[in-house]
Order: sequence, then C-alpha cells, then structure tokens
Amino acid sequence: MKRRDVIKDLSLLPLAGSVMISKKPAGEKPSAKTDVAASKEIYQAIGVEPIINCRGTCTIIGGSIERPEVRAAMDAAAQVFVQYDELAFGAGKRLAELTGAEWGMVSAGCAAGMKHVTAACVTGGNPEKLVRIPDLSGFEKTEVIIPAYSRNVYDHALRNVGVTLITVDSIEELTNAISSRTAMIYLMAGDESMSGPMSLEAISKIAKKKNIPVMIDAAAEDLTIPNVHLKMGADVVIYSGGKALCGPQCAGLVLGRKDLVMSAWQASAPHHGPGRDNKVGREETMGMVAAVEAWTKRDHAGEWKRWLSWLDNISKRVSGIESVKTTVVEPKEQLSNRTPQLRISWDPAKLNITGEDIAELFGRTKPRIALGGGSRAGETFISITTGQMQPGDDKVVADRLVEVLSQKRTPQKSEMVAAAVSLKGHWEATIEFFSSKSTHTLMIEQDGNWLQGSHKGEFSVRELLGTVEGNEFKMRSTDRQPGDAITFLFSGTVKDDVMTGSIYMGEYMTAKFTAKKYKFKYKREKIFIPSGPPLAT
Repeated sequence: MKRRDVIKDLSLLPLAGSVMISKKPAGEKPSAKTDVAASKEIYQAIGVEPIINCRGTCTIIGGSIERPEVRAAMDAAAQVFVQYDELAFGAGKRLAELTGAEWGMVSAGCAAGMKHVTAACVTGGNPEKLVRIPDLSGFEKTEVIIPAYSRNVYDHALRNVGVTLITVDSIEELTNAISSRTAMIYLMAGDESMSGPMSLEAISKIAKKKNIPVMIDAAAEDLTIPNVHLKMGADVVIYSGGKALCGPQCAGLVLGRKDLVMSAWQASAPHHGPGRDNKVGREETMGMVAAVEAWTKRDHAGEWKRWLSWLDNISKRVSGIESVKTTVVEPKEQLSNRTPQLRISWDPAKLNITGEDIAELFGRTKPRIALGGGSRAGETFISITTGQMQPGDDKVVADRLVEVLSQKRTPQKSEMVAAAVSLKGHWEATIEFFSSKSTHTLMIEQDGNWLQGSHKGEFSVRELLGTVEGNEFKMRSTDRQPGDAITFLFSGTVKDDVMTGSIYMGEYMTAKFTAKKYKFKYKREKIFIPSGPPLAT
C-alpha cells in the first residue's frame, strides 16, 4: 500500500459527540443489526468514529473481524485458569494436528513470533544466553542473513534481539555470507520467495547443508494445508492472527520444527527475559486455535462468491455515471491479501475530482470509509477491497459513491497563486515532538512557486521538494533507511523570515515546528593562494 503525497494536516480520527450505550429491554433477543449498533456506540462513547473497511487487513484500522467461533473460544477461555506451559504444549499439539506442521505456537502477533524465533536461533534454548539479549557478547550465533527483497519495516522484530543483519543481493552473496556466526536466514513471503534465483526453495537447499534455520514471514497470507512454505524448505513459518485467519488481532501463528518452536516459546512470556513484553494470554491462545480450526471448515468458495456479489452491487450502481468504468480483479493465485478487488476509474477532467480526493474525503467524513485511491495514465481511480467488508457495507459504499461522483463541480483551477514570500536560503528548524525537541536544517532554492533543496535531520540529509502560494508552503522529504521510510510533510505559513506550521508524519502522527532564516555573519577578506608547495608546515 503506497502512501499518498497528501500535504495536509488532518486528524486521523475526528471526534464524534459522546454517545451513551443503549441497553436492550429485558428479554429482548439481540440481532446482528443491534449488535453492530452497540459495537459502534462503544467507540463513539469515547469520541472515536468507526470505519467501514474497504482497504483490507490493515493493522492500523483493526486488522480483521474475529469470527464468532474465535470470540466464543476467547470468552470461554477467560473464565478459568490454566498453567501456561501446559497450555502451550496442548495448543502446539493441536495446531500440529490441524495444519500438518511438526509443531505450533501462538505468539502475541506475527512480529512477536518473528522475534521469539530469532531469539531461539540465537540462544538454542539456553536461558543463560536468553537473559543476556540484546547484548550478544560472547554468543556464537549473532547474524541473520536477509535477501534485499525481504528488508522491510517488520524486520525490527529481528533487530530487537540484537543480531546483525547481513543483506545480500544474490544467491552467491548469500552463500559467501554464511559463517559460524549465522543464526538464521529470514525471508518475507512473496513472488521472489516463491520462484526465481533467490527463492525459498533455492535458499533452503543451501541452508540445510549448513544446518541454518530458515524463517519465513507470511503474515497476511492464506494458511495453506499442507503448508507450502514448509514444503519448500522453511523451518518455521509465521502468520498474523488478525488477518486472513480472522483470529485474535493480538495473536500470531508460528508453525514448524518442534525444537525451534519450543525454544521460541521459552523466549516468550510468561517466561522472563527479552520476550516478556510480548505477552499472549490464554484467551488469545485458544482464540487462535479456534481460528485455525474454523479455517479448515470455512466455506472459502462461498466467501469468495459473496465478496464478488458485493462488488457487483457497487459496480452496477456507479456504472451509469459519466466516464466511470469498473473492473473486478480476482487474485486467485496469490496467497497474501487474497481477496477480490473492485477498481472504479474515471476521467478526472469530466468529474473534476480525483481518486485521492475521494479516498481522503471518505476517510475523514461520515460515514467513514477506508479505501484506496490514485491516478495513472490520464485516469484516476479508487479501489475497494472486500475481505473485511461486512453485510450491508456494499449499500453504504455504493450510496456514498453515487452521491459524490454525481455531484456537479466546477473545474479546479490549475493556476497557482503567486508566491508572496521568499523561502530561498538556509533555515534552522526546531521540531517539537511529543516529548522532545530536535534541531533540523532546511536549505531551500525557489523558482516562483516551486521549492527544492535539502532537509538535514539528526542522522541523514534528504531531498526536499515543495510549493509556496501566497505565504503558505507545503514541502516533503523522506528519510529512507533499510526497511524503513519516514515521510515529513511540512505545511504552514511564512512571516518576517519565520516559518510556523506542522509536520504530518503518517503513522508517526504530527509534530509542530518553527524555522528561522539563518543570517550569516562573516568577515570579508581576500583569499591568498600560494604559487607553489609549502616551504614550512
């Protein structure tokens, strides 16, 4: 999912008025409709407006809706006490029976499972080593090899153990990188891991000869039985509970070699050590077992058919609008985020609105709807993903789309308001984060409305681009690190050589900043250049 270049400072969750949760009269049976209303009210009561999810299993809006079997199992599990090691053994055995893997484990999310498996590979189940993490001084195994295509924001889970990541670009580099220090090889599931010169199968053949475990992150994938990744040579595969499985949002599913999975369990809560902060409860454990059991019984073909019917309903409603075209994409071969998607496109010059505009509008106004939006090759579009839509959502989404796309709008002016200020120069910026301040430097060149230059943060220098209209500016820079990217979207005003405004940082929320143009003070003097080599030093 690509981040849109929206240079706006908008609240991610506009507050609604406080709403008291209504109680049903005695004896009245609950209905799906009243349950949904009560679910919305519990959030609205604290000023949070719920969202219709047409975006997929995104953690930041809740991942997935837990299945009834999962909620029932969690509620039942919460009523009694059990010994957690006994629970882990029972759950591991049952998960193995259900999936065909050698053993199973429930973790506090996919990333936590990755962390625990990494710790297992570093310690070998030795608690004397475990309690020293992340200080790996004196450890034999301290490195993890990752193909460049697998570097991602989630490999922080591995780095939290203290290992050194070795990034490789070819199978030859991977072979040469293997040493006595190699604890594990990590792959993110995807096209590159399924085929090609650096596939899981190719890598696992090399790894097995060296007795090096291979872990694969399949967080958003459908669970395959027998497991495709274990068959291709992975030692451990990890899934998110709160995605395709529709299990507990705060749980993960770890499958694979029993010795490694048991060492991973030892490295997780309730045991003390570096994994104590990744606690998984008895409720999530039994909810995850229930989710896997439900997965083996679910009518997947029926779900797919129902999803397509919702997209068909929306498509029929919007197809009569000028220039609107609809296409259904069915990614049947892929495993990750496997769900039908509706792409609705149109000529932005005729409707005078873009897909980005609609995605932003729907995300910030009631009824709140999360969907994708973009532009390409003269067309603009929105995308609707079905996997986490609920019954009735298709009508709400269709009504909203027809309303917005049918509105008559005047063409947006393409001319920019002339710049009334100059941002050219060297600026010293003070950024106010939640609990600290940081000094950054902005070097800006200006050509009319257009800005370019550099943004120096505390650790790196990156390109800065933007615009200025009147005395209002918008600028963007991105700090890129292996596996990570933080985009800074500056917006504000300039007066008397002082910028004031905010910095929207996406998932890292918003900071305030002020910047003052630096006035250089220096002594003017001529420079003398000697005509030959020095005669003294």
